[in-house]
Amino acid sequence: MPQYLSPGVYVEEISGPRTIEGVSTSTAGFVGPTRMGPISGTPSVLTSLSDFIATYGSLDPLEFEDAGTMINYVGQSVREFFDNGGSLLYVSRVYDFGSNAASLLFAGGTPVPFGYAWAQQTGSGSPPSSLAITWTGRYPGSGGNVTLLITLSISPNVLSQITSAGSPPTLTNTLNGTQPYDIVWISPASAGSPPSLPGTGGTFYWAESYLNQTTSQLSWRFHLVTDNAPGSGTDISQLPPNTEVRVLKATLQITYPDSVTRTDVYGGVTFDPRSTQSFTGQFGPNLPNGTQQLIMPMVFSFSSANPAAGIEIAQIMLSQTGVSIPNLIAGIPAHLTVVLEHGLDGYRPLATDYQGSEDPSNPQSKTGLKALEDVAEVSIVAAPGSTYGAGSNPNTYLNALQTAFNLITHCENMLYRIAVLDTPDNYSVSQISAWRGQIDSSYAALYYPWVQILDPISDTEITLPPSGFVAGIYARSDQEVGPHKAPANEVVTDALGFELMLNKGQQDILNPLGVNCFRYFVGRGYLLWGARTATSDTEWQYVNLRRYMNYLKYSIDLGTQYVVFENNGPDTWANTQQLVSDFLYNEFLNGRLMGTTKDQAFFVRCDQTTMTNNDIANGRLVCLIGVALLRPAEFVIFRIGQFTASTNGS
Repeated sequence: MPQYLSPGVYVEEISGPRTIEGVSTSTAGFVGPTRMGPISGTPSVLTSLSDFIATYGSLDPLEFEDAGTMINYVGQSVREFFDNGGSLLYVSRVYDFGSNAASLLFAGGTPVPFGYAWAQQTGSGSPPSSLAITWTGRYPGSGGNVTLLITLSISPNVLSQITSAGSPPTLTNTLNGTQPYDIVWISPASAGSPPSLPGTGGTFYWAESYLNQTTSQLSWRFHLVTDNAPGSGTDISQLPPNTEVRVLKATLQITYPDSVTRTDVYGGVTFDPRSTQSFTGQFGPNLPNGTQQLIMPMVFSFSSANPAAGIEIAQIMLSQTGVSIPNLIAGIPAHLTVVLEHGLDGYRPLATDYQGSEDPSNPQSKTGLKALEDVAEVSIVAAPGSTYGAGSNPNTYLNALQTAFNLITHCENMLYRIAVLDTPDNYSVSQISAWRGQIDSSYAALYYPWVQILDPISDTEITLPPSGFVAGIYARSDQEVGPHKAPANEVVTDALGFELMLNKGQQDILNPLGVNCFRYFVGRGYLLWGARTATSDTEWQYVNLRRYMNYLKYSIDLGTQYVVFENNGPDTWANTQQLVSDFLYNEFLNGRLMGTTKDQAFFVRCDQTTMTNNDIANGRLVCLIGVALLRPAEFVIFRIGQFTASTNGS
C-alpha cells in the first residue's frame, strides 16, 4: 500500500471492476496437404485466400507419388471458408515422404532432400572459380518448381571528384549511391566516343565503408576477391582522376508453376553475402523477416567459405548471361533463367500424418494436429479431403476413419474446439448411416453430401468436401448472431448443386442419426439444413449447445486467471462470483440464454456451500455455475383446425 510520509497532494490511479471478455469462436484450423509451405512449426494466421496462396501455393491439383493427381482439397476449402464468411484461419500442412524421408538426391555433389525442388549454377570467372550456386525449394512440394529470371544491370559511374580550395587546389574522390559490400566494376574512363563506354580493362571489387580517422568522415576502400585483411585494399583516394566505378546489381523475378500466372519481383539485389540486400540476405535459409521466411519459395546457397564470395557469385551469373561488362554498360540486357525442378508433393498423407508428431526438445518440430495445439484461438477444426476415395479402397477407408477419430480426440483434449467432419464422397444414404454409427462425440459434427462448385482453376464443375463451407458458415453465423444460434438454414455460397440432391424422406433417415444435410429448396437456393452433433447424448445433440458452452467455458477460463494465487477467502469468493455473474448477465441481456429473468437464465455460487474445508486446505476454489441454454426450433409445428363461431379453439 502507498506510504504518505510528508504533507502534500497525492494523485493515485484506480482501476474499474474486472470484466470477462467473450472469446472469438469463428477462428478455424485446417490440416492437410498443400503444394508448398512449412510442414512443421506453429502455423501463421491467414486472413484471405491471397494469404494462403502466398504461403501454401495455388489451388492447382496435387500430384501424389502413390495416388496420382488429386484436387487440392485444402486450397479449395480455404477459398470456400473465406467465401462463406470466414475471416481467420490457420493451416497446418502435412507432408508424407513415404520411405524417402532420409533419401537425398545429389545435384553436383550437393545433397538435396526428397521432394524439394533444386537447380544449380556453375561457371567460370576471371580468375576461374570453382564456386557452385545451389537453389533449393524452401519447403518440399511442387509449388517449389519456380522459374527465376535474373536480370543483371550496371549503374552509371558513381565516382565523382570535389575540388577543394587551396593552393594548389586538391581533388577528393567521392561515391554516390553505393552501399557497403556492393560489387563494383572499376575501370579507366573511356578516351573515345561515346563517353559511356569503358576503356580497356577493368576489375571486380567489393566496396568497404570505413571511418577515416584523419578526416573523421566515412570513406571507401575496394578489395579484390581474395583481399580480406583489415585495412588492406585500394583506398578511394588512390584512384586516378580518369577512373570509373560502376555498381553491379540484379533484379530477380519469380514465376510460380500455377495455372493462373503469378510472379514476384525483387529489385536492387546485391551479391556479397555480408549485405542484407544480397541473394543470401533476401533468399538465404534463415531470413530475419518472419513473413518472408514463410512466403519465399526457394533458398539460395553457395559452396564457399570466402566472405568475399560475392565477386565469384557475380562472375558466375554474368558468365551465364553471355553478356560482357562493356556490352552491359552499352545497354545490352543480361538475362539468366534458372528453373527449379524435381519438387514433389510426396505421398498421400496417412492418418498418422494428420495426427502429427513432435520432438519435445524442439517446439518447432510439431506437425499436423499437434501443431494446431499451440494456436489457442482455433475453435473449429477440419481436415478437408481426408475422406476422399474412402469408398473405393479399404486402406483409404481406414485412414479416413482414423483421421476423423484423431480430429475428435484433438478437440476433446483441447476442450474448447469442435471438429467439422466430412463424409466420404460418393456415399449412399445407407453407407453414410453406417459411417455415422462409428462416431460418437459431442465435440464433432458430420456433414453430407459433398458440394458442387465451378473450379476457378479448370473452369469445370468439381465436388468438394463440406467442411470448408461449414467452417465459413459457422464464422458467418457467429458474426451475424452469435455462437448460441444453430449454424443452419444458411445459404451455401458458391454451391452449384450437391453430389446427391437429398429429399425430405432421405433426411428423415439421416437427421435423427446426427448427420447434417445440405438441401436445395426452390426459391431459396442451396442451404445447410442441419445442426446436430455426432453424439448419442441428447443433452448435447445440437451444434450450438456445444459451441456456446465452449465459448462460455473458455471466456470464463481466460477472464478469471487473475484469481490464481489470490487469498482463498470470502473476499475472493465474492469477487469471483460477481465477475462471472456480470458476464452471464450480459449474455442474458443479449438474448443468448433461456428465461425471462436472470434467475431463470443462470446462477453463480462461490462460497462455503460449493467447497469443503478440505478443498480450501488444498488450495481449491470451487465456483458452481448453471446456465439455461437455448435449443434450436428444429421442428416448427402449427396446429390448425376448423372451428365454428361458438367455439374458442381450446
